[in-house]
Amino acid sequence: MTENQLLDWTVARVAPTAPEAVRVLFRYYDEIAARYHRRPMVPGEVERIMAEFPSDDLTPPTGSFLVARLDGEPAGCVGVRVFSPEVAELTRMFVDAEHRGRGGAGVLLREAEGVAREFGAKSLWLNTRDDLVEARALYAKHGYQPIPPYGDDPYAEHWFGKEL
Repeated sequence: MTENQLLDWTVARVAPTAPEAVRVLFRYYDEIAARYHRRPMVPGEVERIMAEFPSDDLTPPTGSFLVARLDGEPAGCVGVRVFSPEVAELTRMFVDAEHRGRGGAGVLLREAEGVAREFGAKSLWLNTRDDLVEARALYAKHGYQPIPPYGDDPYAEHWFGKEL
């Protein structure tokens, strides 16, 4: 487990099946699905989405899952997936809406980049959607540049990468 602190943020590696990870992943999927569908999710819908897009590959040796805590409470997450021997992929980047603007996303990105380096990655790639405008601005702020499309994510509309 690695710990890093900036202000009151800490980040720790956890299994994506750990109770705190499942809770923060639920909030992540609830928000991105509601934004995509432009409506609140109905009971059971988020659970179905989580089953369709499992996070079980975000454990060594194929990846890692990080939970960010603010004042000790889970408030965000990010996953790092091994894409190829020299490329890792950033996925499930999320900070609870009420905690945004307090530095947590930057802390998560720095930790994820460190994890990617540990996996031997020379680059970190990600994809995102048109409606996630804030995410695209965050990645640009942290040095991520547009790259050619990769992978088979049916929701991907923008692709970014950063040399590590």
